[in-house]
Amino acid sequence: MSATVSFVRADSYENSVLETALRQVLAPLGGMAAFVKPGDRVLLKPNLLTGARPGKECTTRPELVYWVARLVLEAGGQPFLGDSPAFGSARGVALANGYQPIVEELRLPIIDFQGRRYETVGEGFNHLLLSKEAMEADVVINLPKVKSHAQLTLTLGVKNLFGCVPGKMKAWWHMEAGKDSDRFGKMLVETARTIDPDLTILDGIIGHEGNGPSGGEPRPLGVLGASTNVFAIDRAMVEILKTDPTRVPTVAASQKLGLCPRLTEIEFPLLTPAELQIQDWKLPEKLMPIDFGMPRVLKSTFRHLYIRFIKEPMKAYATR
Repeated sequence: MSATVSFVRADSYENSVLETALRQVLAPLGGMAAFVKPGDRVLLKPNLLTGARPGKECTTRPELVYWVARLVLEAGGQPFLGDSPAFGSARGVALANGYQPIVEELRLPIIDFQGRRYETVGEGFNHLLLSKEAMEADVVINLPKVKSHAQLTLTLGVKNLFGCVPGKMKAWWHMEAGKDSDRFGKMLVETARTIDPDLTILDGIIGHEGNGPSGGEPRPLGVLGASTNVFAIDRAMVEILKTDPTRVPTVAASQKLGLCPRLTEIEFPLLTPAELQIQDWKLPEKLMPIDFGMPRVLKSTFRHLYIRFIKEPMKAYATR
């Protein structure tokens, strides 16, 4: 298995610097025109976690989304933003994080994902609801933020696609996994495999370290990455952050499932992870359980409702 991951240094979100860096990082992959054809409906999937901590680098920066959208328009595509934030609406979170100017200038639609059942590759997750808008877009461009994560050690490209699970379904999946981070990691990998983004562009210009995904602090990294293989770019970024890949459930699961190439199988046409390594990246002080450590009675109730009203009906639907 081989893959190409393109990395460049990018130390600023200033317009001219970012445009140059974005064109440079996409060049080895054929540029935006290799992914977007005239008339394509192109989903831009940023990390729109929360509107509660603007300036703390918890979300994908609007400047990056702006230039990606500009390149999509240049290629003749029709870009739109979509996400399903943990708290609030996609539009509300985007505007709270400074997206208003780019939304107005580019007339960029923002949608909240709605659910529909799409069959996944892994049988154990066939009842997962995924966004109709994500699955039916002509092109999906995944725009994750580099962050530490209090449940999964790191959140990168694969985890960002969990935003394609609509609204409250995310809570159900946390309850389903319980304290099993390996199962949760596998579910995230199966989600990413099903969505199969055409392109992942990783916002590591300024990351978020410590008790992420929102409780940490900004950390300049100066890294912008791009790949057609979301599993490969995650593996490469873990190397840059000098983190053991077995500690990151999404990376570990992608390796076990044979979806993630070995580091030696990844081609780096520009900069290599060794040239970009970050010293002393702060991981969470303590990992939280996947089910948020909810009281046993409450978890039991959630699990009962989940099995009765979601999991079993979906299984029955699949046998029709």
